[in-house]
Amino acid sequence: MKKVIFCLILCMVLGAFCLGMQGSAIAGVKVLKAVSFIPKDHPLCAMIHVWVNRVNDQCGDAIKIDWVGGPEVIPGFDQAEALRKNTVQVIFNPTAYYAPLMPEGNAFSLSKLTMEEERKPGGFYDFMVERHKRIGIMFIGTWLYDPFYLRVNRSVKSVKDLKGLKMRTAALYDKMMKKLGMIPVTVKFGEIYTALERGLVDGFGWSTLGPADWGWLKHCKYIIDVPFYTRQNTLILMNLDVWNNLDKKIQDKITDITIKFEPEMVAYFKKALAKEWKRYDEMGIKRIKFSPQDTKIFLDAAYGSMWEDLEKKVPDLVPTLKKLTGN
Repeated sequence: MKKVIFCLILCMVLGAFCLGMQGSAIAGVKVLKAVSFIPKDHPLCAMIHVWVNRVNDQCGDAIKIDWVGGPEVIPGFDQAEALRKNTVQVIFNPTAYYAPLMPEGNAFSLSKLTMEEERKPGGFYDFMVERHKRIGIMFIGTWLYDPFYLRVNRSVKSVKDLKGLKMRTAALYDKMMKKLGMIPVTVKFGEIYTALERGLVDGFGWSTLGPADWGWLKHCKYIIDVPFYTRQNTLILMNLDVWNNLDKKIQDKITDITIKFEPEMVAYFKKALAKEWKRYDEMGIKRIKFSPQDTKIFLDAAYGSMWEDLEKKVPDLVPTLKKLTGN
Protein backbone atom coordinates (compact mmCIF):
# COMPACT_ATOMS: atom_id res chain seq x y z
CA MET A 1 0.00 0.00 0.00
CA LYS A 2 2.84 2.36 0.88
CA LYS A 3 4.45 1.62 -2.48
CA VAL A 4 1.21 2.50 -4.29
CA ILE A 5 0.88 5.78 -2.42
CA PHE A 6 4.54 6.56 -3.12
CA CYS A 7 4.05 5.92 -6.84
CA LEU A 8 0.96 8.10 -6.95
CA ILE A 9 2.79 10.95 -5.24
CA LEU A 10 5.75 10.53 -7.57
CA CYS A 11 3.46 10.66 -10.62
CA MET A 12 1.79 13.81 -9.31
CA VAL A 13 5.15 15.50 -8.73
CA LEU A 14 6.42 14.53 -12.17
CA GLY A 15 3.16 15.68 -13.75
CA ALA A 16 3.35 19.01 -12.01
CA PHE A 17 6.98 19.35 -13.08
CA CYS A 18 6.09 18.65 -16.71
CA LEU A 19 3.20 21.10 -16.63
CA GLY A 20 5.50 23.66 -15.10
CA MET A 21 8.04 23.11 -17.84
CA GLN A 22 5.33 23.43 -20.48
CA GLY A 23 4.01 26.59 -18.86
CA SER A 24 7.50 28.06 -18.79
CA ALA A 25 7.92 27.35 -22.49
CA ILE A 26 4.66 29.07 -23.27
CA ALA A 27 5.44 31.92 -20.94
CA GLY A 28 8.82 32.26 -22.65
CA VAL A 29 7.22 33.23 -25.95
CA LYS A 30 7.10 36.99 -26.32
CA VAL A 31 3.73 37.86 -27.83
CA LEU A 32 3.94 41.22 -29.55
CA LYS A 33 0.61 42.93 -30.11
CA ALA A 34 0.43 44.74 -33.48
CA VAL A 35 -1.97 47.21 -35.13
CA SER A 36 -2.21 48.79 -38.58
CA PHE A 37 -3.48 52.24 -39.54
CA ILE A 38 -5.93 50.69 -42.02
CA PRO A 39 -8.07 47.53 -41.57
CA LYS A 40 -6.45 44.09 -41.85
CA ASP A 41 -8.63 43.17 -44.85
CA HIS A 42 -7.64 46.30 -46.79
CA PRO A 43 -5.99 45.44 -50.15
CA LEU A 44 -3.02 47.61 -49.23
CA CYS A 45 -2.36 45.32 -46.23
CA ALA A 46 -1.94 42.19 -48.34
CA MET A 47 1.81 41.88 -47.78
CA ILE A 48 1.71 42.67 -44.05
CA HIS A 49 0.20 39.21 -43.60
CA VAL A 50 3.20 37.73 -45.43
CA TRP A 51 5.72 39.53 -43.22
CA VAL A 52 3.92 38.64 -39.99
CA ASN A 53 3.62 34.97 -40.98
CA ARG A 54 7.31 34.77 -41.88
CA VAL A 55 8.40 36.30 -38.61
CA ASN A 56 6.13 33.96 -36.65
CA ASP A 57 7.26 30.90 -38.61
CA GLN A 58 10.99 31.63 -38.65
CA CYS A 59 11.46 32.99 -35.15
CA GLY A 60 10.31 29.76 -33.55
CA ASP A 61 9.18 30.12 -29.95
CA ALA A 62 11.09 33.36 -29.37
CA ILE A 63 8.34 35.77 -30.43
CA LYS A 64 4.88 35.73 -31.93
CA ILE A 65 3.29 38.78 -33.52
CA ASP A 66 -0.43 39.03 -32.80
CA TRP A 67 -1.88 41.49 -35.34
CA VAL A 68 -5.07 42.36 -33.50
CA GLY A 69 -6.55 44.81 -36.03
CA GLY A 70 -6.51 48.29 -37.44
CA PRO A 71 -7.93 51.71 -36.56
CA GLU A 72 -10.95 50.10 -34.92
CA VAL A 73 -8.55 48.96 -32.18
CA ILE A 74 -6.46 52.14 -31.91
CA PRO A 75 -7.02 55.18 -34.20
CA GLY A 76 -4.22 55.54 -36.75
CA PHE A 77 -2.99 58.88 -35.45
CA ASP A 78 -2.73 57.45 -31.90
CA GLN A 79 -0.79 54.31 -32.82
CA ALA A 80 2.72 55.75 -32.64
CA GLU A 81 2.13 57.04 -29.12
CA ALA A 82 0.62 53.68 -28.14
CA LEU A 83 3.80 52.06 -29.48
CA ARG A 84 6.03 54.41 -27.48
CA LYS A 85 4.06 53.59 -24.32
CA ASN A 86 4.31 49.86 -25.08
CA THR A 87 0.52 49.50 -25.23
CA VAL A 88 1.26 47.73 -28.51
CA GLN A 89 4.66 46.49 -29.56
CA VAL A 90 4.45 46.69 -33.39
CA ILE A 91 2.63 49.09 -35.71
CA PHE A 92 2.23 49.38 -39.47
CA ASN A 93 1.92 53.12 -39.83
CA PRO A 94 2.78 56.01 -42.21
CA THR A 95 5.29 58.62 -41.13
CA ALA A 96 2.75 61.38 -41.79
CA TYR A 97 0.69 60.05 -38.87
CA TYR A 98 3.47 60.70 -36.35
CA ALA A 99 5.10 63.70 -38.03
CA PRO A 100 4.68 65.88 -34.88
CA LEU A 101 7.07 63.46 -33.12
CA MET A 102 9.50 63.19 -36.03
CA PRO A 103 8.97 65.61 -38.95
CA GLU A 104 11.99 64.28 -40.83
CA GLY A 105 10.10 61.01 -41.33
CA ASN A 106 8.27 62.64 -44.23
CA ALA A 107 11.53 62.49 -46.18
CA PHE A 108 10.66 58.86 -46.98
CA SER A 109 8.15 60.14 -49.54
CA LEU A 110 10.89 62.23 -51.16
CA SER A 111 13.42 59.45 -51.65
CA LYS A 112 14.54 58.75 -55.21
CA LEU A 113 16.32 55.55 -54.21
CA THR A 114 15.25 51.93 -54.17
CA MET A 115 14.86 50.30 -50.77
CA GLU A 116 17.97 48.24 -51.48
CA GLU A 117 19.93 51.44 -52.15
CA GLU A 118 18.59 53.02 -48.97
CA ARG A 119 19.93 50.06 -46.95
CA LYS A 120 23.56 50.57 -47.98
CA PRO A 121 25.75 51.03 -44.85
CA GLY A 122 25.65 54.61 -43.61
CA GLY A 123 22.74 55.42 -45.91
CA PHE A 124 19.16 56.57 -45.52
CA TYR A 125 17.99 53.42 -43.73
CA ASP A 126 20.67 53.63 -41.04
CA PHE A 127 20.02 57.35 -40.61
CA MET A 128 16.30 56.77 -40.12
CA VAL A 129 16.91 53.93 -37.66
CA GLU A 130 18.84 56.36 -35.45
CA ARG A 131 16.25 59.13 -35.82
CA HIS A 132 13.46 56.75 -34.80
CA LYS A 133 15.44 55.59 -31.78
CA ARG A 134 15.33 59.18 -30.50
CA ILE A 135 11.56 58.81 -30.05
CA GLY A 136 11.66 55.29 -28.61
CA ILE A 137 10.87 53.43 -31.83
CA MET A 138 12.77 50.88 -33.92
CA PHE A 139 12.36 51.28 -37.69
CA ILE A 140 12.45 47.82 -39.28
CA GLY A 141 11.30 48.17 -42.88
CA THR A 142 8.57 49.07 -45.39
CA TRP A 143 5.42 47.08 -46.14
CA LEU A 144 3.79 48.89 -49.09
CA TYR A 145 4.49 50.09 -52.61
CA ASP A 146 1.75 52.09 -54.31
CA PRO A 147 2.15 55.62 -55.78
CA PHE A 148 -0.32 58.39 -54.97
CA TYR A 149 -2.70 60.06 -57.43
CA LEU A 150 -5.29 62.81 -57.33
CA ARG A 151 -8.82 61.99 -58.51
CA VAL A 152 -11.39 64.63 -59.47
CA ASN A 153 -15.05 64.63 -60.45
CA ARG A 154 -14.59 66.68 -63.62
CA SER A 155 -12.26 66.94 -66.57
CA VAL A 156 -9.34 69.32 -66.10
CA LYS A 157 -6.83 70.28 -68.76
CA SER A 158 -4.13 72.06 -66.82
CA VAL A 159 -2.77 72.75 -63.36
CA LYS A 160 -4.69 76.04 -63.35
CA ASP A 161 -7.96 74.10 -63.50
CA LEU A 162 -7.17 72.57 -60.10
CA LYS A 163 -7.47 75.89 -58.31
CA GLY A 164 -10.54 76.15 -56.12
CA LEU A 165 -11.36 72.43 -56.16
CA LYS A 166 -12.41 71.09 -52.77
CA MET A 167 -10.31 68.02 -52.08
CA ARG A 168 -10.53 65.45 -49.35
CA THR A 169 -7.12 65.79 -47.79
CA ALA A 170 -4.77 63.80 -45.59
CA ALA A 171 -1.65 64.65 -43.64
CA LEU A 172 0.63 63.53 -46.46
CA TYR A 173 -0.61 65.76 -49.28
CA ASP A 174 -2.29 68.61 -47.48
CA LYS A 175 0.59 71.02 -48.22
CA MET A 176 0.73 69.99 -51.87
CA MET A 177 -2.98 70.71 -52.37
CA LYS A 178 -2.61 74.17 -50.89
CA LYS A 179 0.39 74.83 -53.12
CA LEU A 180 -1.74 74.00 -56.18
CA GLY A 181 -4.55 76.30 -55.04
CA MET A 182 -6.92 73.54 -53.98
CA ILE A 183 -9.09 73.74 -50.88
CA PRO A 184 -8.23 70.87 -48.50
CA VAL A 185 -11.25 69.45 -46.68
CA THR A 186 -10.91 67.04 -43.75
CA VAL A 187 -13.25 64.07 -44.14
CA LYS A 188 -13.11 60.88 -42.08
CA PHE A 189 -12.26 57.75 -44.04
CA GLY A 190 -15.70 56.19 -43.55
CA GLU A 191 -17.44 59.34 -44.78
CA ILE A 192 -15.55 59.86 -48.05
CA TYR A 193 -18.13 58.10 -50.25
CA THR A 194 -20.95 60.25 -48.86
CA ALA A 195 -18.85 63.41 -49.24
CA LEU A 196 -18.24 62.61 -52.91
CA GLU A 197 -21.86 61.62 -53.50
CA ARG A 198 -23.18 64.87 -52.03
CA GLY A 199 -20.59 67.06 -53.71
CA LEU A 200 -19.05 68.17 -50.45
CA VAL A 201 -15.67 67.47 -52.06
CA ASP A 202 -14.65 67.48 -55.72
CA GLY A 203 -12.00 64.81 -55.38
CA PHE A 204 -9.41 63.17 -53.20
CA GLY A 205 -5.85 61.94 -53.04
CA TRP A 206 -5.07 58.26 -52.50
CA SER A 207 -2.83 55.48 -53.70
CA THR A 208 -3.94 53.24 -56.59
CA LEU A 209 -5.53 50.36 -54.70
CA GLY A 210 -8.70 50.79 -52.69
CA PRO A 211 -10.91 53.55 -54.16
CA ALA A 212 -12.53 51.26 -56.75
CA ASP A 213 -13.48 48.73 -54.05
CA TRP A 214 -15.08 51.38 -51.86
CA GLY A 215 -17.18 52.91 -54.64
CA TRP A 216 -15.40 56.27 -54.52
CA LEU A 217 -14.83 56.24 -58.29
CA LYS A 218 -18.56 56.14 -58.98
CA HIS A 219 -18.63 59.88 -58.33
CA CYS A 220 -15.02 60.62 -59.28
CA LYS A 221 -14.21 59.28 -62.73
CA TYR A 222 -11.10 61.31 -63.57
CA ILE A 223 -7.60 60.51 -62.39
CA ILE A 224 -4.67 62.86 -62.89
CA ASP A 225 -2.14 60.44 -64.31
CA VAL A 226 0.89 61.99 -62.67
CA PRO A 227 2.07 59.71 -59.85
CA PHE A 228 3.74 61.32 -56.84
CA TYR A 229 5.32 60.13 -53.59
CA THR A 230 6.13 56.84 -55.31
CA ARG A 231 8.31 55.78 -52.38
CA GLN A 232 5.70 54.90 -49.76
CA ASN A 233 6.15 56.15 -46.20
CA THR A 234 4.35 53.18 -44.61
CA LEU A 235 6.73 51.52 -42.16
CA ILE A 236 7.10 48.47 -39.93
CA LEU A 237 7.86 49.87 -36.47
CA MET A 238 8.58 48.25 -33.10
CA ASN A 239 8.83 49.59 -29.57
CA LEU A 240 12.54 50.26 -29.03
CA ASP A 241 12.76 48.67 -25.56
CA VAL A 242 11.05 45.55 -26.85
CA TRP A 243 13.50 45.40 -29.76
CA ASN A 244 16.51 45.92 -27.51
CA ASN A 245 15.36 43.10 -25.24
CA LEU A 246 15.21 40.60 -28.10
CA ASP A 247 18.08 38.18 -28.51
CA LYS A 248 20.58 39.38 -31.13
CA LYS A 249 19.87 36.27 -33.21
CA ILE A 250 16.17 37.15 -33.32
CA GLN A 251 16.93 40.76 -34.24
CA ASP A 252 19.13 39.53 -37.08
CA LYS A 253 16.45 37.07 -38.18
CA ILE A 254 13.78 39.80 -38.35
CA THR A 255 16.16 42.06 -40.25
CA ASP A 256 17.02 39.30 -42.72
CA ILE A 257 13.34 38.45 -43.23
CA THR A 258 12.58 42.11 -43.94
CA ILE A 259 15.46 42.62 -46.37
CA LYS A 260 14.25 39.64 -48.42
CA PHE A 261 10.61 40.67 -48.03
CA GLU A 262 10.87 44.23 -49.40
CA PRO A 263 11.71 43.44 -53.06
CA GLU A 264 9.10 40.66 -53.08
CA MET A 265 6.58 43.13 -51.67
CA VAL A 266 7.37 45.67 -54.41
CA ALA A 267 7.04 42.98 -57.11
CA TYR A 268 3.67 41.88 -55.70
CA PHE A 269 2.26 45.39 -55.73
CA LYS A 270 3.53 46.17 -59.22
CA LYS A 271 1.51 43.20 -60.52
CA ALA A 272 -1.51 44.26 -58.47
CA LEU A 273 -1.25 47.82 -59.79
CA ALA A 274 -1.14 46.64 -63.41
CA LYS A 275 -4.38 44.70 -62.83
CA GLU A 276 -5.96 47.70 -61.13
CA TRP A 277 -5.19 50.00 -64.06
CA LYS A 278 -6.92 47.52 -66.40
CA ARG A 279 -9.86 47.58 -64.04
CA TYR A 280 -9.89 51.39 -64.17
CA ASP A 281 -10.09 51.23 -67.97
CA GLU A 282 -12.97 48.76 -67.79
CA MET A 283 -14.78 51.08 -65.38
CA GLY A 284 -14.38 54.00 -67.77
CA ILE A 285 -12.05 56.00 -65.54
CA LYS A 286 -10.54 58.81 -67.61
CA ARG A 287 -6.80 59.42 -67.37
CA ILE A 288 -5.76 63.06 -67.47
CA LYS A 289 -2.30 63.82 -68.83
CA PHE A 290 -0.74 67.22 -68.29
CA SER A 291 1.70 68.96 -70.60
CA PRO A 292 5.39 68.55 -69.67
CA GLN A 293 5.36 72.06 -68.25
CA ASP A 294 2.27 71.47 -66.11
CA THR A 295 3.58 68.08 -65.03
CA LYS A 296 6.70 69.81 -63.71
CA ILE A 297 4.58 72.41 -61.87
CA PHE A 298 2.48 69.62 -60.38
CA LEU A 299 5.45 67.56 -59.17
CA ASP A 300 7.32 70.64 -57.96
CA ALA A 301 4.29 71.42 -55.81
CA ALA A 302 4.22 67.88 -54.42
CA TYR A 303 7.90 67.60 -53.58
CA GLY A 304 8.73 71.27 -53.12
CA SER A 305 6.01 71.85 -50.54
CA MET A 306 7.31 68.99 -48.43
CA TRP A 307 10.93 70.14 -48.63
CA GLU A 308 9.75 73.63 -47.63
CA ASP A 309 7.99 72.14 -44.62
CA LEU A 310 11.13 70.26 -43.61
CA GLU A 311 13.17 73.45 -44.01
CA LYS A 312 10.90 75.06 -41.42
CA LYS A 313 10.79 72.15 -38.96
CA VAL A 314 14.23 70.50 -39.22
CA PRO A 315 16.42 72.90 -41.24
CA ASP A 316 19.65 71.42 -39.89
CA LEU A 317 18.72 67.98 -41.26
CA VAL A 318 17.66 68.99 -44.76
CA PRO A 319 21.13 68.92 -46.41
CA THR A 320 21.72 65.41 -45.03
CA LEU A 321 18.23 64.25 -46.00
CA LYS A 322 18.66 65.49 -49.56
CA LYS A 323 22.00 63.73 -49.89
CA LEU A 324 20.73 60.44 -48.40
CA THR A 325 17.56 60.38 -50.54
CA GLY A 326 19.32 61.07 -53.84
CA ASN A 327 17.95 64.60 -54.24
